[in-house]
Amino acid sequence: MAKQESLSNGECPVARTLEAIGERWCLMIIREAFDDVRRFGEFQKNLGLARNILAARLKKLVETGIFTVSPASDGSAYKEYVLTEKGRSVFPIVIAMRQWGEQYLFGKGEMHSVLLDNEHNQAILPLEVRSACGDKLRPEQCHRQRIIKQ
Repeated sequence: MAKQESLSNGECPVARTLEAIGERWCLMIIREAFDDVRRFGEFQKNLGLARNILAARLKKLVETGIFTVSPASDGSAYKEYVLTEKGRSVFPIVIAMRQWGEQYLFGKGEMHSVLLDNEHNQAILPLEVRSACGDKLRPEQCHRQRIIKQ
């Protein structure tokens, strides 16, 4: 089997994002962190992931700047994986995936979780793509343009 080419140097932001966080275990680890999981053992228990795979994914996420490693907040000898601002900014991506899955991947009568806001205890609204003027946009109403980041 041919080795896949890295997408990390391409012009496409979607490709670079997939290279950084698109592997399924990376996204599941990030999802767990949004539920305040911080320790290696908690990630492993919740995800049922082999130690070597979890260690490799956490190492990658630290190198990518999604997590930092800190001493345990309770003063124990453990380390904690804490989301950085870059990591917390993945939240809308996870929500978009969750909402798409809720809409299209569950049949009638199937049990699934819903995300509620803490203040009102109500389901969050569906994410929408909007123009600079606030209009809701569909894919055919957008186009790509190449720019150089300043």
